[in-house]
Amino acid sequence: MEHIKAILLGLRFRLDLYVNFRPCVLPFARLSPLTGIQKPFRIDTFRENTEGLYTGLGGSFKTGTPDEIVIEQDLHTRKGVERIIRAAFEYAELRGRGRVTLVDKANVQRFVGGLWRKVFEEVGEAYPKISQDSMYVDAMAMDLVRRPDHYEVLVTSNLFGDIISDLAAEVTGGLGLAPSANIHPGQYALFEPVHGSAPDIAGQGLANPIGAIRCVSLMLEYFGYEHLGDRIEEGVLASIENGITTPDLVGGKSSTAEVGRWIASYVESESA
Repeated sequence: MEHIKAILLGLRFRLDLYVNFRPCVLPFARLSPLTGIQKPFRIDTFRENTEGLYTGLGGSFKTGTPDEIVIEQDLHTRKGVERIIRAAFEYAELRGRGRVTLVDKANVQRFVGGLWRKVFEEVGEAYPKISQDSMYVDAMAMDLVRRPDHYEVLVTSNLFGDIISDLAAEVTGGLGLAPSANIHPGQYALFEPVHGSAPDIAGQGLANPIGAIRCVSLMLEYFGYEHLGDRIEEGVLASIENGITTPDLVGGKSSTAEVGRWIASYVESESA
């Protein structure tokens, strides 16, 4: 699997796809594993995509001995932090989202966390109409389980974004529903579902295709074809509402191909 990792991370770094946008939408309350959820909600995560612990900076010393030492460097630049935070605020302003929350661990990571908080406050000054707050990542993990509908837009580092967005996906129906976009605004974009390749269920028709299908919707929206992206999203919602889903969703009995064909047929009929 290392070659696959090298391809994906290679594209992110070489194309400088610094925005990892992960929208998690709960279309129907019944899909959430949490009790007490009464209505649909949405959490959008902006994950910095080219820095942090994912740069691979580090090494080992005295390998294979009792004194073995390993170092993994957590790299953050003002430029990298500022542009992802600005992207989150610009999105919130454009989409009418009322709140942006910074997720960090500034009580332990004094230098890294200090930079993120300082830049967050500086950038946030240009968006006075948007509510702004910060939360430690462990507190955010607890609160996403307790009241996920309290949050709107999250912005965070590479590692924390990887973890928090998976949790956000799970409380909104599961990883199988979640798309993502890797973007360098105005230049390049790469779209992929949040879930992994799931080799343990390969060839069994169990994989949920909705995350990948929603990536097409995101891509069309990125290219300016919002009406086409909306149509695909309508097809996804209709399939869930009609129970045409894979077994990872409550009550799902359809195969991967059956779900895909149903949504494609819906979109085609609506386009006629």
